[in-house]
Amino acid sequence: MLTCNEIAAAALSLDEAERTRRQTGLMSLRHPGMTMDDAYSIQGAWVQHKIAAGRKDIGWKIGLTSKAMQYALNIDIPDSGVLFDDMMFADGDTVPKDRFIQPRIEAEIAFVMKAPLKGPNIGIFDVLNATDYVTPALEILDTRILRVDPQSGKARSIVDTIADNAANAGIVVGGRAMRPDQVDLRWVGAIVARNGQVEETGLGAGVLNHPARGVAWLANRLAVYGDHIAAGQIVLAGSFIRPVEARHGDTITGDYGPLGSVSCFFE
Repeated sequence: MLTCNEIAAAALSLDEAERTRRQTGLMSLRHPGMTMDDAYSIQGAWVQHKIAAGRKDIGWKIGLTSKAMQYALNIDIPDSGVLFDDMMFADGDTVPKDRFIQPRIEAEIAFVMKAPLKGPNIGIFDVLNATDYVTPALEILDTRILRVDPQSGKARSIVDTIADNAANAGIVVGGRAMRPDQVDLRWVGAIVARNGQVEETGLGAGVLNHPARGVAWLANRLAVYGDHIAAGQIVLAGSFIRPVEARHGDTITGDYGPLGSVSCFFE
């Protein structure tokens, strides 16, 4: 277990990395015995630092929901992070060139809640009943922690990703909002293109076989710590594509078919 001072120092290093756009080193190298609980403690300390600085918590993101990403990190559970008000972009917005370090894009379904979800024992139908509407979304990922340590060649691990607010950096919402009972979420598909060239495609079933299952997992995990998903919050249920690199001058578009499209331009 990390000490309170170590947790606070790690959170401040992440905040500085985000502000200066200069990545910090791997937490897993700095603290070889670091656990997932330690990582969530660092994330929580960073979240509190942001709130104290005036940011507003607007929801949650769930990551590492696909088998491919779990195999890559040798884990069998998702992770989660917190969404803030300054992460929101409108459909078609321009992302300033000095905003992020190494942005990447994932295609997701956003759940907007009309009722709170408090675990334990939350299931898919509880999630659907508590959801006001679902809508297409692009998540912007960023890495305040190095992806690979240049000296050792060690890649970041799950504890690095969790500490780094689950690599969460931005959200673009667009397309057509629908009630959760109006669409089969397992069959919601996305075609993601960069500058008109298709890069990735996927289906909602890639998220734990049903996107609502990720939201249920989050509600049950939060219950362990006395927390919950609140009414009005946005929950990004998890990506069903591999991340697409977003370079300067790129336009990224997610075509969700009957649910419309969502896009952003990286200056």
